Amino acid sequence: MSATLKVVRPGLFDTVQDFGRIGFMALGMPTAGAMDRIALSLANALVGNPLGTAAIEIGVMGPDLLVEADSVRIALVGPLSPSLIDGQDAQPKPIESDRSHLLKRGQILRVGMIEGSSTAYLAIAGGLAIPMFMGSLSTYSRAGVGGFDGRKLAAGDVLPLARENAPAGNERKLGAPFDYGKGPIRVVWGPQDDYFSAKGRKTFIESDYKVSKEADRMGIRLDGPVIEHAKGADIISDGIGPGAIQVPGAGLPIVLLGDRQTVGGYSKIATVASVDLPRFGRLLPGQTVRFEAITVEEAEKLRRDQEVRLKSAIAGFQTARPPGGIDLVKLYEENLIDGVVF
Repeated sequence: MSATLKVVRPGLFDTVQDFGRIGFMALGMPTAGAMDRIALSLANALVGNPLGTAAIEIGVMGPDLLVEADSVRIALVGPLSPSLIDGQDAQPKPIESDRSHLLKRGQILRVGMIEGSSTAYLAIAGGLAIPMFMGSLSTYSRAGVGGFDGRKLAAGDVLPLARENAPAGNERKLGAPFDYGKGPIRVVWGPQDDYFSAKGRKTFIESDYKVSKEADRMGIRLDGPVIEHAKGADIISDGIGPGAIQVPGAGLPIVLLGDRQTVGGYSKIATVASVDLPRFGRLLPGQTVRFEAITVEEAEKLRRDQEVRLKSAIAGFQTARPPGGIDLVKLYEENLIDGVVF
């Protein structure tokens, strides 16, 4: 009997994503991949997977998943309020996010809504048994390739699991929420910052911009003060990297993300530093952002420091208390005298 998870009720926009389809932009194939590589890495680490293993990226609201396996270990990372249903008539019982859980056959995992962010992740121990496309399991829905049938998950979908049963071991949880940082989104000028006037560049880094309703995996259009061009908005089409910030003729910036096109003909005033791309990928319509220009060297150091903090966060995982049970490991660490904890 094969092990699967069945989609009983789909979420708003759930897709399979890993670190992306690297090396094919010259052929016109976007990278796709996780909007928040930090949360994906943490979710995979909680279940013992390599950090880039494909997982389910949850957009705004997650699915209900029926366990059709003797056992499966999953981890949810993100500001979620998930629950577990035992049997068709049972009431949902709340469970914690930012930790792993052992699920059994017949249970239904209700992922629920994301609060204060647009993205969360569900990792599965061993990953999914679906075929790769161009070296990746990431979904690029605009072309209908990768992931599960090249699209978001739908009711009735049956996701095959790579493992028949969950691996042995304790459940784990984050020791503390990961610090993504606060303040302005850091950017590096260019590659076409010379296409903008000094006034335009000043407007860009000194103004507040609001995330519009035109926000998805391809990019986020921002509302705010108009950015003045000096040489016009159009250029000869060139490559578009992750986090590139195009400014079309209307003068409002568009930050391009995982499902961005591979080339474009609008001038790009700056590029979001990779350290802040996970922050940007979590934004919701109506939220406000501000930009700060830094050097390439500063951006590289910030990313290296973030990778160190990610490794530290993984090393700091704690044993998770079973739902409704006693965490004996934590109990034995306390100073117990006649049953009293001091």
